[in-house]
Amino acid sequence: MNDRVQLKHPRGKKPVTMSKEKYDLLRPAVLNYLRTREKATLGEISGAIEKHLKVKKKKFPGSLAWHLEWVKLDLEARKLIRRVPDTSPQEYMALP
Repeated sequence: MNDRVQLKHPRGKKPVTMSKEKYDLLRPAVLNYLRTREKATLGEISGAIEKHLKVKKKKFPGSLAWHLEWVKLDLEARKLIRRVPDTSPQEYMALP
């Protein structure tokens, strides 16, 4: 059985579903990374996750960028992370 998670969008747009396995891999990785830094870009987060997967000799099934974007939007909607205003490229920070 392929369990799926219904994601949320911070602006109420139509969300997607994602496999629970992928969500459970990316969600804590994003939160842990942001909790160890004041702020980070999506590229920095993605790079850290890719490096972690390479060290663990794991291959992410599917597009990491697409899944990571949706997990980021979901975490924003759940008020676990937020965008840092007036940053370019856009930066994110974990909320307490």
